[in-house]
Amino acid sequence: MAYYRRCGAVPPKRHTQHRRPDGGLYYEELVGEEGFSSDSSLLYHARVPSAIVDATPWEPPDVATTENRPLLPRHLALHDLFDGDAKRVDVVSGRRLVLGNADVRISYVVASGSSPLYRNAVGDECVYLESGAATVETVFGTLEAVAGDYVLLPRSTTHRWLPTGDGVDSSGPVRAYVIEANSHIAPPERYLSRFGQLLEHAPYCERDLHGPDGPLLVDGPEAGQETEVLVKHRSGRGITGTRYVYPAHPFDVVGWDGCLYPYTFNVADFEPITGRVHQPPPVHQVFAGRNFVICNFVPRKVDYHPLSVPVPYYHSNVDSDEVMFYCGGNYEARKGSGIGQGSVSLHPGGHSHGPQPGAMERSLGAEYFDELAVMVDTFAPLELGEGGRACEDPDYAWTWANARG
Repeated sequence: MAYYRRCGAVPPKRHTQHRRPDGGLYYEELVGEEGFSSDSSLLYHARVPSAIVDATPWEPPDVATTENRPLLPRHLALHDLFDGDAKRVDVVSGRRLVLGNADVRISYVVASGSSPLYRNAVGDECVYLESGAATVETVFGTLEAVAGDYVLLPRSTTHRWLPTGDGVDSSGPVRAYVIEANSHIAPPERYLSRFGQLLEHAPYCERDLHGPDGPLLVDGPEAGQETEVLVKHRSGRGITGTRYVYPAHPFDVVGWDGCLYPYTFNVADFEPITGRVHQPPPVHQVFAGRNFVICNFVPRKVDYHPLSVPVPYYHSNVDSDEVMFYCGGNYEARKGSGIGQGSVSLHPGGHSHGPQPGAMERSLGAEYFDELAVMVDTFAPLELGEGGRACEDPDYAWTWANARG
């Protein structure tokens, strides 16, 4: 994301001396993508950022998957996954894998507990808050996230999640839909100028992206204590983890600047694109990663041709799997299927799908759809994770033939 931001104290020119009040040097760290050839930021640490005093193996949450065979459309009821005490669960270690492939993993978690310090060195994370609120402390500074926010965390950003309730009930948990890439996640290229500015036809702009307002410096006794950070990373056998111990707290950055940093974007700031007849899913796209895209379906006026059919036409995803997370409103095309708030539908490549029986007729004459959904389209087949297998509705595949009331 080539949108420059500056926080805290940085020297007038990069790679030059930046001194502490006592005359010593701050330690400059370049955090960059694609081997010095893409977006980056420069961070200025009070302590050496490479210093560790211990490292032991750590097992991340289960990432094993099983193939979607026989090939079926599937309904996964995510709200059935967490029935216990959310205070014992955190947003990092409590994730349950729903779907995944070699490019992207989709998990779900309901949590009220504070997470450990965590760094995903596999790829960027895009976390959508279905409900609740949280403070996300990062090495770049603090983000305040509320329901409807996407939280974008670049690869290897050290951070922790501190749920803060839902604004009504201070003990309300965070419900988080977690999209983890094996790559970077950014606005689609077609929305950007050749210099990286969001263009006039883009459904959002830089004003809608909210990064840290200032650096986060941990002080007091905690600053000088040995501190654990859980690191998810790649290995020759797939994804694994390591527990680092730092000689002091890693939140010691006095300033940074650049074009790579965490930020939030609220789905309510996405301006829908509509037309006289039904618009295809790419008009709803919000982010892209390697071999997958993320789209929003937000409340909007719908097709205004006098003979329009507002719900989607039947379609075959011959190149992709389509995953829809239903997180608000009333999704017209899925009425009668059993899908509701907190549901995920998987419509795989090779299966023709579309509205449930009766949905086309019911939609005629509609002027507005009050629906909210997050869609992930992948260009490699998705497999089922432990969480997906645990909450599947076994009747969904047959609902086009046997419509539910």
